[in-house]
Amino acid sequence: MNIAEAQQRVDEWINTIGIRYYNELTNTAILMEEVGEVARLMARLYGEQSFKTKELEATAKDDLAGEMADVLFVLICLANQTGVNLTEALEASLVKKTTRDAVRHAGNEKLR
Repeated sequence: MNIAEAQQRVDEWINTIGIRYYNELTNTAILMEEVGEVARLMARLYGEQSFKTKELEATAKDDLAGEMADVLFVLICLANQTGVNLTEALEASLVKKTTRDAVRHAGNEKLR
C-alpha cells in the first residue's frame, strides 16, 4: 500500500470501527506514548539496556515492528485530522533534505 492508500484506509477504519477520531491533542499524546514504546525497545535491542527476562527479548523484534506500526497509524490519524497529504509532505521533505544536505553529509568524516 502506498501512503495515500494508508491515509484512506486509516480514515475508513476510524470512521467505522473506531467510530471517530480522538481530538488532535489526545492523538498527539498517544503518538508520544507510542514513540516512547519504540524508544524503550530500541534501547534494549540496540542500546545498553537489557531486558528483564529472556522471554521478553525473544519477542522484542516482533514487538518493535508492531510498535512502529502503531506510531505510523497515529501519525496518519493526525495527518488526516489536520489535512496533511503525507505523500506530498514526504516528497517536499526529501527535496529539502537533498538540497540542504547534499554536500553536508558527503563532507562529514563521522559518516565514513
